Amino acid sequence: MNSIIEELRQENVKTDLPRLNPGDTVKVFVRIKEGAKERTQAFEGVIIKKRGSGAGQTITVRRVFQGVGVERVFPVNSPRVEQIKVLRSGLVRRAKLYYLRERTGKATRIKEKTTR
Repeated sequence: MNSIIEELRQENVKTDLPRLNPGDTVKVFVRIKEGAKERTQAFEGVIIKKRGSGAGQTITVRRVFQGVGVERVFPVNSPRVEQIKVLRSGLVRRAKLYYLRERTGKATRIKEKTTR
């Protein structure tokens, strides 16, 4: 029984995803359905939380829009999520970046990870 469930979960896991870590600035392209039309909408922000693994993995992306903090939870393996692009890799020392919720302006900046 459990092997059948695991097989179904593995079928739904995307293999073309980049490595996603808290602190990374990402652009998530989501398919939005409006009536009969369907379009792609981009949501750009910082990953403040990564949860789960396999088919149930989610990321929480935060951005500030017109002075208001907006957070969205994206199921990484959802068919509605077309693509995820990592724009910047952040250098952070925590797994959950909830402290960014209380900060505004330049205090929300995260150092960029440099590769050697």
